[in-house]
Order: sequence, then C-alpha cells, then structure tokens
Amino acid sequence: MIVRNLKDLNPFIALDGSTIREIVHPSNTPSVNQSLAEARIEQGNATSNHIHRLTEEIYYILSGKGRMHLSKKEFIVGENDAIIIPHGIEHYIENIGDNELVFLCCSTPPYTNEDTEIL
Repeated sequence: MIVRNLKDLNPFIALDGSTIREIVHPSNTPSVNQSLAEARIEQGNATSNHIHRLTEEIYYILSGKGRMHLSKKEFIVGENDAIIIPHGIEHYIENIGDNELVFLCCSTPPYTNEDTEIL
C-alpha cells in the first residue's frame, strides 16, 4: 500500500498554467492506468485552452468558483462539482471567485505533457 500526503509534494506549473501537485502518477507511485493531481488557479487567472488527445479527465472542485469552458460551452462550477472532460475536447477553466480555485484532476490514462496540446 502507498500513502501520499499533499503537504509532502512539491508544486510545479503545468503546461496549461495551473499550479499542480501530482498526488498519484506512474512517475511517483505504482499506479499505471490513472493519475490524480491537485490543481490551483489564482483569483482572476485561467488555464490555457487545451486538449488531451487520449486522456479523459475529471475535475472535482474542492473550493472556489470557476467558469468551465468545454467545447464552446460555459458552465459556472463550484465546491463539490465534478466535470467530466472527454479526450479530444478543448477546455479550460477560469477562476471567477474571490479566492483561489482548488480542484482535483483525475486522468486516465495518466497525464503526460506529450498528450497535451495548447490551443
């Protein structure tokens, strides 16, 4: 069994511009088929519009308020909302709240930079 604690993980800036901490990923755990990361977006900022050619994602909002853009559609999202993002669909999320937007991002197959295309 592997247990990982978020406070022990170093953040980095992902290709889409969000601040990420990889909780579970094949590069740091025995996980092969999925990855889980915490993402943070500062107030007034947004991720870059992008697609994943193979990866399906689920965003789960922990705190804050956002505007999710999925293939030319917009949705207001907040705490406890889950957003399913099929592979090949352009998407980005912007922080429209008064605080940092924090969410979990589950990806299958696991996230890779090579699968990500900034539009």
